[in-house]
Amino acid sequence: MTKRSQKIRIGGLLAPHWKSMVLGVVAAIASAGLDLLQPFPLKIVIDYVVGSKAPPAWLPSDRFVVLNTAAIAIVGIAVLGAMASYLENVLTTSVGQWVTHDLRTTLYDHVQRLSLNYHDNSRTGDLVGRVTSDIDTIQSFITSTLLDAFIDMLTLAGMIVVMAIINFKFTLVALAIAPFLFAFVYKYTHAIKTLTRAVRKKESEIVSNVHEVFSSIRVVKAFASEEFERKRFERESMASVELTLRAKALKAGLSPAVDVIVAIGSAAVLWYGARLALQGTLTPGSLIVFLVYLGKLYSPIRGLSKLPDTFSKPAVAFERIQEVMDVEVKSPDRTKPHKAAPFIGLIEFEDVSFSYRPDRPILQHVSFRIEPGQTAAFVGPTGAGKTTIVSLIPRFYEPTSGIIRIDGADIQTLKRRSLRKQIAFVLQDTILFRTTVFNNIAYGRPSATQEEIIEAARQANAHDFIMEMPDGYETIVGERGMTLSGGQRQRIGIARAIVRNAPILILDEPSSGLDSASEALVFDALERLMAGRTCIVITHRLNTIRRADVIFVLKDGQIVEQGKHGKLVASGGVYSELHATQFQ
Repeated sequence: MTKRSQKIRIGGLLAPHWKSMVLGVVAAIASAGLDLLQPFPLKIVIDYVVGSKAPPAWLPSDRFVVLNTAAIAIVGIAVLGAMASYLENVLTTSVGQWVTHDLRTTLYDHVQRLSLNYHDNSRTGDLVGRVTSDIDTIQSFITSTLLDAFIDMLTLAGMIVVMAIINFKFTLVALAIAPFLFAFVYKYTHAIKTLTRAVRKKESEIVSNVHEVFSSIRVVKAFASEEFERKRFERESMASVELTLRAKALKAGLSPAVDVIVAIGSAAVLWYGARLALQGTLTPGSLIVFLVYLGKLYSPIRGLSKLPDTFSKPAVAFERIQEVMDVEVKSPDRTKPHKAAPFIGLIEFEDVSFSYRPDRPILQHVSFRIEPGQTAAFVGPTGAGKTTIVSLIPRFYEPTSGIIRIDGADIQTLKRRSLRKQIAFVLQDTILFRTTVFNNIAYGRPSATQEEIIEAARQANAHDFIMEMPDGYETIVGERGMTLSGGQRQRIGIARAIVRNAPILILDEPSSGLDSASEALVFDALERLMAGRTCIVITHRLNTIRRADVIFVLKDGQIVEQGKHGKLVASGGVYSELHATQFQ
């Protein structure tokens, strides 16, 4: 079964917040309407107070009353316009924030659900950039650009209507430049968007490189590669600068050209309007109102003409987010998956093959059976497929062919969450989060009580060193647990597995890299953890699996031997060779 990709649409993002958006649009319409009214008190004063023209019947005959009314109207229009503008900004900002929250949460959830194969082939920094800066770009687009474009169109339409009522021919002269303006800007659309996409991609690559270096800073320092990384970063940064300058140069040429075209239109209107005023076919007040409107008219025209540039960044951000959302959550489920029943711990592989790429098989026709409560070990040369086998059990990856069963149930018919909740892991490198020791242990089962956490730490031989920390269980560990020793991290990882209390336990090189003292404490804790559970152990250290119930020996993606330690040592096969090499 495949979960279809989710298409991101502006309408779909705004739909849950339509009430706030409608109020914002109403406020924007009110603001645009009040903007249209602003020049009229000035026209009335010039024509009927300063000028000699007789006022119409709807105006008072006293010129001082008209003057006072016009002055009050100017202030009133400004106050109402400010209120409408404030309400519009508050509502659109609120909508933008909530849309950002919804989109970020949707994208984050989708990325988490994508297969490990996708994450293996993706750059973490690039994904971080899409979840953060790309979504911030869309937020800015919704809170400002989107509504600004709507207001520009609304204002432009209103001004054209009012100007046409004042003088239709004059309006045609004012609008004569519009086709040239839009045609000129249209030529820039594709080039601007292409360069913007290239700039955004390069910025994402820089973020990925920074994330990669900073997360591996110990390796960088160990190999004294600071200068090499500085030069590499400098090259990436220079490439970003060059692309950005090219994009800015293109955009910089757009704005002055638009201003020149607008100036030509303004000059034409001034020339034609002054002639009409001199001929007496247009009042001075109407001419001034027209010129005021002209300044206001060209502002939305200028804004709308730059939409290709303005829309290029959010358009690219939308494309980058949609690329991730288009990656389908694939699962070859034969039927609709159901919740797994509590496991007893019987694990079966039946003719299972797996490959990351068709031309490179990792596992070939692997079959085995692990009884409930057994401890099974997988050994073999590096690259034989040991870790791949344990990655298939919790469905981190799906087999290319064959069937994997737990308690007789095909795991592809089980919901992943219910499957993984019944499996605990102790890995070679225990990853801890930058939070308290308590929370790191509780990560195995967030609902665990304080007593359960402390008891799990005791069983993992971790309680004593935790209590020696400055704040005990409330001590904040460094990122990835780097403030702790390897043995301490491993024992916290074991406590995490103990508190999970899962019927199946997977141990992937749990004692690798530990000194003798730490190894003894870890193995003591592991013995308590493994009791009564189905355990799968991956190791290169053969002395740690002498008491395993069954040992599977892998070579070139196939099980070539299986049995107990003594039998395999005496057989003279691959295991015997590994044992001899390790203990000579």
